[in-house]
Amino acid sequence: MSDTTQLVQLSAAEQAAAIKSGDTSSRELVEAHLAVIEAAEPQINAFLQVSGDEALAQADAFDAKQAKGETEGLPELAGVPIAIKDMIVTKGIVTTAASKILEGWVPPYDATVIEKLKAAGMPLLGKTNLDEFAQGSSTEHSAYGPTHNPWDTTRVPGGSGGGSASAVASFEAPLALGTDTGGSIRQPGSLTGTVGVKPTYGGVSRFGAIAMASSLDQIGPVARTVLDSALLQEVIGGYDERDSTSIPMPVPPMAAAAREGAKRDLHGVKVGLIKELGGDGYQPGVQARFEEAVQLLQDMGAEVVEVSCPRLEYALGAYYIIMPSEVSSNLARYDGMRYGLRIMPADGVPQTAANMMAATREAGFGDEVKRRIILGTYALSAGYYDAWYGSAQKVRTLVIEDFNKAFEQVDVLVSPTSPSTAFKLGEKMDDPLAMYMNDIATIPANLAGTPAMSIPAGLSDDGLPVGFQLIAPQKRDDLLYKPAAALEAALEERWNGPIWRSMNASWLKNLAK
Repeated sequence: MSDTTQLVQLSAAEQAAAIKSGDTSSRELVEAHLAVIEAAEPQINAFLQVSGDEALAQADAFDAKQAKGETEGLPELAGVPIAIKDMIVTKGIVTTAASKILEGWVPPYDATVIEKLKAAGMPLLGKTNLDEFAQGSSTEHSAYGPTHNPWDTTRVPGGSGGGSASAVASFEAPLALGTDTGGSIRQPGSLTGTVGVKPTYGGVSRFGAIAMASSLDQIGPVARTVLDSALLQEVIGGYDERDSTSIPMPVPPMAAAAREGAKRDLHGVKVGLIKELGGDGYQPGVQARFEEAVQLLQDMGAEVVEVSCPRLEYALGAYYIIMPSEVSSNLARYDGMRYGLRIMPADGVPQTAANMMAATREAGFGDEVKRRIILGTYALSAGYYDAWYGSAQKVRTLVIEDFNKAFEQVDVLVSPTSPSTAFKLGEKMDDPLAMYMNDIATIPANLAGTPAMSIPAGLSDDGLPVGFQLIAPQKRDDLLYKPAAALEAALEERWNGPIWRSMNASWLKNLAK
């Protein structure tokens, strides 16, 4: 099997099986994806750095071990290449968080998840674009230009992890890693027709993830299928003593749950419709696909009930106090003194350390980052800390209580992932509040630390992907995978195959000629 267009359109699990059977090699897979990257990037801009030479060397090393029979015991995805959101540090590969303030920075170490990928023999294709320091809902706030949605390149892919989602959706990579602080894996998944998972907070090590909002950030998988997500989460999951928030617990059996779900028998599974995350405010096509998906769950035997989480209406406001407060603290380290960009004060201005820091931060940070730093600094200032930050943390506790009560009644909660399909590039850049509203359905899971997943639910009336969100109790990530895989299988039957395979990718057609 050597045809590029055939190889890249296989799922990651199918690519892994082809390696194991000898139908292809890790090098062939890397070469195939590098060819697609070269063809697609002028239209997509999903990658900030392409590490082709490193990926080929990693693939060759794996293939050599495979030839010697030394790959027994490696994860199922061994040899399959992957892209990495540029919020995760990679030894020897430039890591910028899509910010000018880190332009050219080469980390001296790997994040824990990168160490695990390398140990699994998974070549790293490169670093993907994002909103600067993961702050945005459209991947238009990158210092290196916006990423485009492969379904319609005049539209956004969602944010902040639009680079990872677009890379997977456009067949530039079979898998990717993202970070999810308020929906930055799931919301791009919804807008690009990919599967995005936010694991339980602490279920995947954050060591080596550049901090945005430390109590909310979580690394997770980006894939095209539920099984691929499960297999990847099993590779990167687990306890890490270098991460103080890491949970000392076994990795849940997610791949087994996904394979069980593919049998499409959901008898005994209880599903809760979140009353506060539906109805008014959702694009008609989004709501229609959601209701159809819920009916499919019922048709497969799931018991579906409406569940109320009344404090979720305050989640968005609480998040936009807690998150920028943590941003203002975490980004204080970028001052031009130790690493990254350094801008000296203009002529005539005293050449002091304070003035150098001010000049560096003015030049190095974009408008959205500055906006959030200012908001967070204000919320943490004397006289406002209790009224704003303290109150937001109390709301967070109430959101957790709502989820706990809901999970006493059901196994998983469901909602649309995003209120709309992908909007036009530039459409909401001048209206930050409208942009923030895109995360209304994803933010609660981050506040509560619960695992959540978005899967493609079909196409809206405008021909663009719609996402379906599932949320499970803390530490029970496996509960997401059975109903998600069952719904994925049922939707494939309804849409005559996987939704992602129906995308009109002009770059693949050109490669096939």
